[in-house]
Amino acid sequence: MNPEVEELFDDANGDLALGDLEAAVEKYRRCTELEPDFFDGWHALGMALMKLGRFPEAIEAGLKTVEMRPNEQLAWSSLSMFYVRAGMIKEAEAASGKSRIISWGGKVKKD
Repeated sequence: MNPEVEELFDDANGDLALGDLEAAVEKYRRCTELEPDFFDGWHALGMALMKLGRFPEAIEAGLKTVEMRPNEQLAWSSLSMFYVRAGMIKEAEAASGKSRIISWGGKVKKD
């Protein structure tokens, strides 16, 4: 990982721990700009955006995580939570179902 991204990500995690969600979002977003395939950056960005009530943006980040890692249970369960918070129950149930399939050892997408 790019050392700048690693440092930004650590700083963002510190901001999150201190409750400065806006600063964390800004830094997580910068991480994903510098490294567009940084799964942990996209996931953390989605979680911070959800905590701020910015559900459409959280969903967008969540969709990026499932695109990057379609067989990652964490990505699907988080996306489901973002959809629930946005009141998009049908979409939440679909994402949750994919998370369940993966938890049972299945795959959403063939490797």
